[in-house]
Amino acid sequence: MIKEIYTAALGMLPQQTKLEVTANNIANVSTPGFKRESVFERNLIDARGNLYNVQGDAEQNDPPIGSYTDFAQGSFTKTDNPLDIAIDNKNGFFVLHDEQGNEYLTKSGKFKITTDGLVVSSDDKMLMGSNGPVNLQNALINSKGGYEESKNINLVITQNGEILLNQTSLGNLRIVEVSNTQSLERVSNSCFISTDGTDIRNLEKEEISLKQGWIEGSNVNIIKEMVEMIEVQRMFELGSKVIHANNETLEISLRMSKFY
Repeated sequence: MIKEIYTAALGMLPQQTKLEVTANNIANVSTPGFKRESVFERNLIDARGNLYNVQGDAEQNDPPIGSYTDFAQGSFTKTDNPLDIAIDNKNGFFVLHDEQGNEYLTKSGKFKITTDGLVVSSDDKMLMGSNGPVNLQNALINSKGGYEESKNINLVITQNGEILLNQTSLGNLRIVEVSNTQSLERVSNSCFISTDGTDIRNLEKEEISLKQGWIEGSNVNIIKEMVEMIEVQRMFELGSKVIHANNETLEISLRMSKFY
């Protein structure tokens, strides 16, 4: 009977992971450049060890679970905001740096301008160009730190990534290609960092395809995720009922044993 409770509990662990992954996908359905996470199967050796603090190999029939990032391209939406940029390269990424010089990759092309003229992401990481951080010191800045249209200001990001401010070239955006995207490690909803196995290559101008005034949305299918959540909740509830039923049976057995 203890084994039945253990088996049911072990079966609930992957369902819990699926619930967390699906809930996060749904929460980021409107996040620009968000890449949904999906679930695949693997041995639950770690999960089993955490549950009962035991060492050794998992049983042959242990339920498996794991996750991976789906880097399929999201749909493009026209915004006409000159600081919104979509990458039309499947495995292309913008490069961001924080103040400590750490490098991040992102598909989110929603940017803003600081009071210092730096072009930054929504979480204030600097957008990198071929010559370092992109800086538009001559652009007009409104009180909220955003880009303000003016007859005297003309910001153009060409299809191949060249930055033109009032027809003056400020260099090119640094766009990189990652051939093995599954080697990237997610550090936030829209940012990734490279690992030892990541193969990153700077794209040449003729290889870059950008769309200024457009934004790549999340690749989450809300209907599919909602259906997945309902199915997972049912499986989780089923496991909970099995544990509850076996627990009641165990209590009855213990009470009856007192009479013998």
